[in-house]
Amino acid sequence: MGERPTETGSGAVLEAPVLKARGLVREFRGFRAVDGVDLDVAEGGVHALVGPNGAGKTTLFNLLTGFLKPTAGSVRLGEHELAGRSPESITRLGVARSFQITSLFAELTPRRHVELALASPTGLGWRFWRSDKALGRFSARAGELLDEAGLSGHADVPAGSLSYGSKRALELALALALDPKVLLLDEPTAGMGVEDVDRTIELVRRIRAGRTVVLVEHNMNVVASLADRVTVLQHGKVLVEGPYAEIRHDERVITAYLGDSHAAH
Repeated sequence: MGERPTETGSGAVLEAPVLKARGLVREFRGFRAVDGVDLDVAEGGVHALVGPNGAGKTTLFNLLTGFLKPTAGSVRLGEHELAGRSPESITRLGVARSFQITSLFAELTPRRHVELALASPTGLGWRFWRSDKALGRFSARAGELLDEAGLSGHADVPAGSLSYGSKRALELALALALDPKVLLLDEPTAGMGVEDVDRTIELVRRIRAGRTVVLVEHNMNVVASLADRVTVLQHGKVLVEGPYAEIRHDERVITAYLGDSHAAH
């Protein structure tokens, strides 16, 4: 039987978690970067992980996606235990990670990037020996994903010629090619100007339909615009969790991260 939705202290009903961590610990030479974190990510929501530098956000993100193995604790996707699995195995179970270090091929078009991702069972093994004819059967779906990512007008230009924001959008299209249950976005607006940030917010709003999104994000305007639920980390522990409208007024959060200016708005 699946888990039932739970009621929060404020009376809001949360959907049953699709991704759940319990007692998650990661130590580096005795230092606990993540220290006993419990996390429930509700199905169909956008869940933001925030906190000051050194809070453990990136380490937690890496534990959820298999790029790090936990010292202790559990990460579950439905009935599947993820802790200890490889990133490729976790991807196959339906957890896709995007917005990492850009690893695009400058001479390949966005369309060909997405066709290759669709042709690969995991989206990770680029298969250059596939013929154009073999890739052709993925063309229609590639076009749909590029349109969803706002790149239909740039589908057939070299990826190297794309703007920084468009390259990040292409990375998102590649993650969507895996048809993930849970999409994890690592600093999706890092390094962007205001226009690209606004476009990325709209892009995530478009692609979230029918999906669960987890994002690490420093820009609190992005968090306010997108997140249904926010987990604030400090010193590797969960400081507070709840809707943005509630946590933004929490004195612990203001002191730790947001600053007095956010509390006043």
